[in-house]
Amino acid sequence: MASDTISTLNYYLAPLDGSRPFININADSTTGKPVRNWVEDKNEMQIEDVRGKAELYKLDNAGFQYGREAAKHTSFLNDDEIEREYYPESIDLIKRVTGATNVVIFDHTVRRRLLGEPDDSPQKRQPAPLVHVDQTTSSSIARVHRHLPPTEAPSLLRGRFQIINIWRPISHAAVDWPLALCDFRSVDVKKDLLPVALIYPDREGETFGVKYNPNHQWKYMKAMTPEEYVLIKCFDSIQDGSVARFTPHTAFQDPNTPEGTPLRESIELRALVFYD
Repeated sequence: MASDTISTLNYYLAPLDGSRPFININADSTTGKPVRNWVEDKNEMQIEDVRGKAELYKLDNAGFQYGREAAKHTSFLNDDEIEREYYPESIDLIKRVTGATNVVIFDHTVRRRLLGEPDDSPQKRQPAPLVHVDQTTSSSIARVHRHLPPTEAPSLLRGRFQIINIWRPISHAAVDWPLALCDFRSVDVKKDLLPVALIYPDREGETFGVKYNPNHQWKYMKAMTPEEYVLIKCFDSIQDGSVARFTPHTAFQDPNTPEGTPLRESIELRALVFYD
């Protein structure tokens, strides 16, 4: 298809000395580079444009699901306004799409690509050009305990729960540095994942870095608009092989991007999703 593309994706290589991989959430303000103890493994991958056939990819088979529904909140300039206006409509959307009974949004990230700016604070988050999964099993469970009352967490953890991101462009189509998603069915769960400590100023989380696998099947939607969204599964407590557990994802530089294309702006919300 004409809109399929080939791009260099940044996978993870584990530290050669066998130490636990880590990365600091904030880049070094002096060098503009992330503080970490592993290196990137760059590989050219074909990325298929799924526009016109997005209905083939669902949260439970591929680990991601595209949809079209314009947000009522459109400015995305003020965190308080985002929480007050965009969170409730996103909770409603996630419930309608998934059938979940309880959805708790625990944070959001606005990304605006800024040329020459270090990604050294939450206000300056850039597209993330690393193949990763936001949560591991242990960090997903920790999220429930972190964000919900101790009287509620144990019972919620006994049922099915997921962590799902809802991602959409802001202001204009995401032609510059779009988002690629890896079909879960092409992932080797036992060989492809590398737990990475995520170091915040006040705490520590854990994500999965993803190691190169030539069998990975990468997808994207060409020129996603602010009226479109994608749900990205980062965790599912059902792990018996019957459904997708997660989807690796990454921002990527499309070599076919026209010169002068507006720089990417996007928002993702991260949600705890529970079912009766």
